[in-house]
Amino acid sequence: MRNDLSERRQARGWSQGRLAEELGVSRQTVISIEKGRFDPSLPLAFRIAGLFDCRIEDVFSPDGG
Repeated sequence: MRNDLSERRQARGWSQGRLAEELGVSRQTVISIEKGRFDPSLPLAFRIAGLFDCRIEDVFSPDGG
Protein backbone atom coordinates (compact mmCIF):
# COMPACT_ATOMS: atom_id res chain seq x y z
CA MET A 1 0.00 0.00 0.00
CA ARG A 2 1.26 3.47 -0.85
CA ASN A 3 0.81 6.51 1.37
CA ASP A 4 1.68 10.18 1.59
CA LEU A 5 2.06 10.21 5.37
CA SER A 6 5.60 11.59 5.21
CA GLU A 7 4.51 14.54 3.07
CA ARG A 8 1.53 15.30 5.32
CA ARG A 9 3.74 15.09 8.42
CA GLN A 10 6.40 17.35 6.95
CA ALA A 11 3.79 19.88 5.81
CA ARG A 12 2.91 20.32 9.49
CA GLY A 13 6.56 20.63 10.46
CA TRP A 14 6.33 17.50 12.62
CA SER A 15 9.08 15.01 13.29
CA GLN A 16 8.39 11.30 13.10
CA GLY A 17 8.57 11.29 16.89
CA ARG A 18 5.91 13.99 17.16
CA LEU A 19 3.59 12.10 14.81
CA ALA A 20 4.15 8.93 16.82
CA GLU A 21 3.18 10.77 20.01
CA GLU A 22 0.05 12.20 18.39
CA LEU A 23 -0.99 8.72 17.24
CA GLY A 24 0.03 6.84 20.39
CA VAL A 25 2.46 4.55 18.56
CA SER A 26 6.23 4.14 18.45
CA ARG A 27 8.47 6.18 16.18
CA GLN A 28 9.49 2.88 14.55
CA THR A 29 5.84 2.25 13.62
CA VAL A 30 5.65 5.65 11.90
CA ILE A 31 8.90 4.95 10.04
CA SER A 32 7.63 1.55 8.90
CA ILE A 33 4.31 2.96 7.68
CA GLU A 34 6.00 5.85 5.84
CA LYS A 35 8.39 3.44 4.10
CA GLY A 36 5.56 1.09 3.14
CA ARG A 37 6.95 -1.81 5.15
CA PHE A 38 3.91 -1.93 7.43
CA ASP A 39 0.23 -1.36 6.74
CA PRO A 40 -1.56 0.16 9.73
CA SER A 41 -4.49 -1.52 11.41
CA LEU A 42 -7.87 -0.11 10.54
CA PRO A 43 -8.20 1.72 13.89
CA LEU A 44 -4.75 3.28 13.38
CA ALA A 45 -5.60 4.25 9.80
CA PHE A 46 -8.72 6.01 11.13
CA ARG A 47 -6.61 7.84 13.74
CA ILE A 48 -4.16 8.95 11.04
CA ALA A 49 -6.97 10.20 8.79
CA GLY A 50 -8.65 11.96 11.71
CA LEU A 51 -5.42 13.64 12.75
CA PHE A 52 -4.97 15.07 9.25
CA ASP A 53 -8.70 15.81 8.83
CA CYS A 54 -9.10 13.66 5.73
CA ARG A 55 -10.31 10.25 4.61
CA ILE A 56 -8.26 7.07 4.89
CA GLU A 57 -8.18 6.81 1.09
CA ASP A 58 -6.69 10.32 0.92
CA VAL A 59 -3.63 9.05 2.79
CA PHE A 60 -3.44 5.43 1.64
CA SER A 61 -3.89 3.85 -1.78
CA PRO A 62 -3.35 0.33 -3.11
CA ASP A 63 -0.01 -0.39 -4.79
CA GLY A 64 -0.26 0.60 -8.40
CA GLY A 65 -3.23 2.86 -7.63
